[in-house]
Amino acid sequence: MNIGDLLKGYDSKQITVGVLGGHSALDVCHGAKKHGFRTVCVARKGREKTYAQYFRTADSGQRTAGARKGCIDEVILVEKFENVLQEDVQEKLKSMNTIFVHNRYFWVYFSDYSKIETDFQIPIFGSRTFVKIEERDQPYNQYHLLHDAGIRTPKIFAKPEDIDRPVLVKAAEAARGYERAFFVAGSKEEWEREGTRLEKEGKVGPQWRQAPIEEFIVGAPINFNFFYSTLTKELELLGTDTRRQTNLDGFLRMTAPEQEKALASGIPVKMIETGHIACTVKESILEKAFDLGEKFVKATQKLPKNLDPSGKGIIGPFALQGAVTAEDGKEDIVIFDVSLRIPGSPGTFATPYARYLYGETMSVGERIGMEVEKAINEGALEKVLT
Repeated sequence: MNIGDLLKGYDSKQITVGVLGGHSALDVCHGAKKHGFRTVCVARKGREKTYAQYFRTADSGQRTAGARKGCIDEVILVEKFENVLQEDVQEKLKSMNTIFVHNRYFWVYFSDYSKIETDFQIPIFGSRTFVKIEERDQPYNQYHLLHDAGIRTPKIFAKPEDIDRPVLVKAAEAARGYERAFFVAGSKEEWEREGTRLEKEGKVGPQWRQAPIEEFIVGAPINFNFFYSTLTKELELLGTDTRRQTNLDGFLRMTAPEQEKALASGIPVKMIETGHIACTVKESILEKAFDLGEKFVKATQKLPKNLDPSGKGIIGPFALQGAVTAEDGKEDIVIFDVSLRIPGSPGTFATPYARYLYGETMSVGERIGMEVEKAINEGALEKVLT
């Protein structure tokens, strides 16, 4: 897909930034508005109020200090997110000179992601073909990419017979296949017993035996949220955060006896992401984090054409998610998850790293808005789009 063809007829002075209604939509639209762009949200009927009502842009006109502004200018309602591929929806987006910022929704809610790669004729800010690499069932996935980058990851066990330490089994939920129903095991027997129990209870899908088996890393969970500019060729750390997970966070607030009672009463531990908490890391860890980010960027730039037809490598935001461990008297970073697009953590603006670089804190959405504005001013939109 040639980005020059997608931009034909576009008025670069009237760009609209588009999103799907969920994940990081508000963050993206807020950042776009800050840099003077109009915004459009493709929202699913039944869950559109956040965008069509609660955070809708206020009527134009003179505003007093502290008056409501909002960040969603236009809402396109669809029965399901896949309908963004319909010709009438795409034509409306084109008429608004829309640049789309994609997120994991493009994988989760589309039965055939390849249609986004081939049939979605709207320019995408970021790397159009990379979302699928996040999924561990792909022929070439994040495990391979991290390995090629030389980044430390948890040990992967090819078969349960090899389990010789605590492991995390990344099985899929029975009800929501795109969410993980992680469970911990310490042996093949425990792997079989726990997986079978969860399947009988309808908590994991029937394919749990094919789920990845990862070494359980004991450390402080940290997400490193980076931004790589294809305009300046520079890597930036925008912020760091950690996850809030239900109902794991509830268990962690209990004493050990209370946890035992809860488990005995049939309340299972779940690790469903429900939000993020901004946090910081020691400055002594930053150089290690940047080293990982730089290795990752270089690895994406070496991907073959079948994985990256654009040949540009990673564009804009990505996250390396893992834990800081303490081993043999020193700290190390182990990465066990990757986001190859905007991560769903708007609270990273509350960390100081963008401020150290730009003099002010900045969300990922704001940084995207800044990059699009810079690309337009330099006549270099094609460098940031696919």
